[in-house]
Amino acid sequence: MTTARTQKIALITGGSRGLGRNTAVNLARKGVDVILTYHSRRDEADAAVAEIAALGRKSVALKLDAGDIASFDAFTQQVRQALRETWNSDSFDYLVNNAGIAGRVPFAETTEALFDQLVDVHLKGVYFLTQKLLPLLADGGRIVNLSSGLARFTLPGMSAYAMMKGGIEVFTRYLAKELGPRGIAVNTVAPGAIATDFGGGLVRDNEEVNRHVAEVTALARAGLPDDIGPMIAALLSDDNRWINGQRIEVSGGAYL
Repeated sequence: MTTARTQKIALITGGSRGLGRNTAVNLARKGVDVILTYHSRRDEADAAVAEIAALGRKSVALKLDAGDIASFDAFTQQVRQALRETWNSDSFDYLVNNAGIAGRVPFAETTEALFDQLVDVHLKGVYFLTQKLLPLLADGGRIVNLSSGLARFTLPGMSAYAMMKGGIEVFTRYLAKELGPRGIAVNTVAPGAIATDFGGGLVRDNEEVNRHVAEVTALARAGLPDDIGPMIAALLSDDNRWINGQRIEVSGGAYL
């Protein structure tokens, strides 16, 4: 049961940097308040909260290891407390499962330890964090799960990472079906290569990689955070309430 309120609230994992932060800021520009998570850089989280506050919106930063499934009960309690103390509410409206780690290793060199870490962060973590947070998600809410263009096209060294994202896309369809009776829409957003610090800033900082991305993309450049955050914010709005169970690639037309 949820407390009646009109103010929309989003929870974005990995919202202190990169695509997560860009999404948080663009939601704030649309009048949405934000709970964002960070892994270790509290300074980046505080900067994101300050940027959102400058837009006139409320924001709370909570620490989360997206691959530590055992910590999710305690994290859910922190979310519950933040909702009560900051918004006098027992629910939020939008969940964006964005937190992730890179895993660019050739198949022949992929260790079981790395594979398990990718499973925990990108697959098992998303599955069970969503499950834990589900009682706090308002009826009529929205979930966006972040996938990758790599679940459609293939690049050497990304087999394990892309497998996890393929699993997320299947998970999205099942969630959409099972949560439909509550009016909750669930979609996948699959970015292409984006110039951020993800993966050590490979696309952003390596000129050869950046040039290759531009060559295989119809719009002839690598993506930027501002190509993704506004799209997710728009997808979460009521204008797109009838989009459900879909995979939407946001890659500028990569590998067409």
